[in-house]
Amino acid sequence: MKHFLLIYDYAPDYLEKRATHRPAHLELCRVSVARDELQLGGAVPQDEPPFGLLLFKAETAEVAEDFARADPYVTQGVVTSWRVREWITVVGAGALTKV
Repeated sequence: MKHFLLIYDYAPDYLEKRATHRPAHLELCRVSVARDELQLGGAVPQDEPPFGLLLFKAETAEVAEDFARADPYVTQGVVTSWRVREWITVVGAGALTKV
């Protein structure tokens, strides 16, 4: 298993845009959590522009990529761009690389 970060770049008016799509986005999150893929997720609002981070645990980046492609936040323009990066975790109870 590996960790992957899904990084969302939000539209400037994302707070207004997300209201309609938030229930479907959160349901997609709940389903992914139930499969033990999505570990944590949330916004980083103090940066300008704000962005979102979602942490996945999976064998490949495809799990996070598929999540993004299906996410209403992406398909409906709340998120303007996204990318997935492997994160090699080495410290903490959930770290996946032992040193």
